[in-house]
Order: sequence, then C-alpha cells, then structure tokens
Amino acid sequence: MGVLALGSHQERHGAVLPSDTDAKLAAHVALEAAKRSGAKFLGVLLTSYELPLIETGRHHSLARVVGELCRRLREAREVLGVKAAVLVNAHGGNKPLRDRLPRLERRLGMRLSFCTLLVDLEGPHAGRGEVSAAAAVGLADPSRLGEHVDPEKHPEVGFVGLREARRRYEWAERHAREVLKEGVRVDLRLGRRLVERAVEEAVREIERLASSPGP
Repeated sequence: MGVLALGSHQERHGAVLPSDTDAKLAAHVALEAAKRSGAKFLGVLLTSYELPLIETGRHHSLARVVGELCRRLREAREVLGVKAAVLVNAHGGNKPLRDRLPRLERRLGMRLSFCTLLVDLEGPHAGRGEVSAAAAVGLADPSRLGEHVDPEKHPEVGFVGLREARRRYEWAERHAREVLKEGVRVDLRLGRRLVERAVEEAVREIERLASSPGP
C-alpha cells in the first residue's frame, strides 16, 4: 500500500497562509495516515490543476498532472512493490482527477482511491476552514488576519475579487458571500477536527484497498 499527497505549490492564499498550503496540508494528512496504517508514504505531487477562471497562481494542464501521477505511481510499483495507492488531495482544482481513476487503474494495473474530504469540508478558499486547518498543523500566521480579508490586496480569499469565477461557478459565488458576511477567523478546534477527519478517511481507504482483491 502507498499514500501520495496532492496539493498545489504556487497558489495565493491571502496574507495568513503560504503559497504551498495545499501541498503541506495534503502531506501532513498523507504522512499521518501512512504512520497509522503502515502504508508507504510516497511524497507529494509537484504539479496541480486548476479550473478555468480560477486565477490564483501557477498551475498546470490536466494532462501534465496525469503524466506526473502515472510516473510516480509506476516508480512506486517498480521500486517499492506498491500495488494500490490512496491519493490524498488538499487542492480543489485537482478534483477532476477523480474521474480519471478508472482509466488510470487499468493503465497502471493498480488499485487507486481519491480522498478529497479536506477540500469538501473546509469551505471557501483561504477561508475559516482552511485557515483553521492550516493553523492546527502550524502553517498559519493569524497576526495577519486583518490584511488577509482585504479584497483589494487578496482577491483570492474566498474568491471575493475573482468576479468572472463567481459568475461562472455557483459554489464560488456562495463561498465569496460567506467570506463577505462572516469574515475569516482561526478556530483551532475546528481545524484539528477537519484534519483528523481527513486522516481518518485516508486510513479507511488504505484499509479498504488492502483488503480488496487485486486488479
């Protein structure tokens, strides 16, 4: 069994969070799941995909991400004998990869699972959920919250300043309205709960794949 983290490395996350927040959160969850389950930790994917009009930083084509993913998984199979892998994702733009899993399983001869619960639970980009999860694992600088919610300086927070994205995606508009109404604050209890639920999901998927028949 292997567990591989998927995030993004060059994405604006306001004043409170680093540009590689998603990669570091995914790595934290994947490593903790590997520790608890005994699965091999396979590191962090370098590339990441993003949806059209979500202009938050540097991302890559879906084909390039799939290409890197295939190379990493082949290497894990050849070098470590990994026959199944859980992909722990902490970047919303990577979610279209989930639809590619059946094809990748056939192509690689491996069983795969895509865990993206942290993205599903955390809510708006660089909003309360993500900031709290990052703070819970030591990634956030809460002293900069005042600047963080300034849409002129950081339009990416909640996608408040990404008007085209808000018009295109109903969920982006909903997230922007949430940030405008409620602001962003750090809730360590919430953050620890989000991270723990993501770890638990990854462990369950590792155990499920480990007990299921081979490809």
